[in-house]
Amino acid sequence: MIHWFKFSAPSTFYPLAGKLIPWFWALFAGFALAGLWISFFVAPTDFQQGEGYRIIFIHVGASWMSMFIYLVMAFWAGMGLAFNTRLSGMMAQALAPTGALFAFISLWTGALWGKPMWGTWWVWDARLTSELILLFLYIGFIALTRAIDDSRRSDKAGAILALVGVVNIPIIYFSVKWWNTLHQGASVSLTRA
Repeated sequence: MIHWFKFSAPSTFYPLAGKLIPWFWALFAGFALAGLWISFFVAPTDFQQGEGYRIIFIHVGASWMSMFIYLVMAFWAGMGLAFNTRLSGMMAQALAPTGALFAFISLWTGALWGKPMWGTWWVWDARLTSELILLFLYIGFIALTRAIDDSRRSDKAGAILALVGVVNIPIIYFSVKWWNTLHQGASVSLTRA
């Protein structure tokens, strides 16, 4: 029987993580190559948007990952706050740069798709703005945890910010249904073009 709680200490977790890294890189490479092949060479051309819609295959995955990583980061931060484990804070801090990168990619690819489809790079709609707030939450978490020298205080301050920021995730997800601003912004920008 495996005692999983023993892996909550960095001294036992790091050797296990080191052994798993090559396997995770191989899985990542395989899935990334398969996904890119299907999205760019197998999927048919959209009859309304043409080839420009293919960026959505990257955009949607990046958007989902930015939200999912924030939830996982907040989970680890909350675990560290509840159980006072150092590894939990380290996990949250390790996830933040990757989540920020996915949030940036989501915003960037959305702008690249929006320009030819709507005629504008940016529309101040609820989903885009809340995704931008998510990027700022990631950057704020990174800045806050690195600004405090004491690791325990840094973990607690970051955990509070991460847990408060979780409220933004359902706002991003449900924003189109709640406010329906994405379609209005698109029609406004199309009438201007």
